[in-house]
Amino acid sequence: MSPGPDNIYVLMQSVVNGKTFGLVTVAGLISGCLVHTTLVAFGVSAIIKENDSFFFIIKLFGALYLLYLAYKVFRSKSELKLSSKSNDVPKKSLIQLFKQGFMMNVLNPKVSIFFLAFFPGFLFSNTLSTVTQFYVLGLLFMCVSAIIFSTIAILAGSISEYIKQYRRIGFYLKWLQIIVFVGIAILIFTSEK
Repeated sequence: MSPGPDNIYVLMQSVVNGKTFGLVTVAGLISGCLVHTTLVAFGVSAIIKENDSFFFIIKLFGALYLLYLAYKVFRSKSELKLSSKSNDVPKKSLIQLFKQGFMMNVLNPKVSIFFLAFFPGFLFSNTLSTVTQFYVLGLLFMCVSAIIFSTIAILAGSISEYIKQYRRIGFYLKWLQIIVFVGIAILIFTSEK
């Protein structure tokens, strides 16, 4: 019932930058699932699950990346553009947001562990190769996630112009982003297998 870190990240990007930026973030997050699907399909996730040091290193890099993003937001200005017709340059380019979403997903070892834990129970064919079945399940997961994340991005982006009419909202959204990044970093770093 409660939103996960990816949902909150999409929500924040959509509110701060608008629905287009939120949808690009969604594309990055969903693209990262291809990496996890590939890892599971070829058995690499099993190595991650069994090797505590490797799992810890991936968690550490994921948490450090998110803390770096929190620092970048901290160093940025708090002002938001008042309308999409403004000539202000957006805080992040579409490519930057795509990369951030992709890296957040790829550096989260819990996604691979989730795929590894649940996908084998849903293998559906004795004739198709296991690799093909894992990719089918991964693509199905990506489609469902894309629908959910896109809905969040569109709804949040729709109210972003209304929210931006309040002068101090930029300050609050900046600190909310920092809290989200630090919170996700803590969740990743303290996660168990």
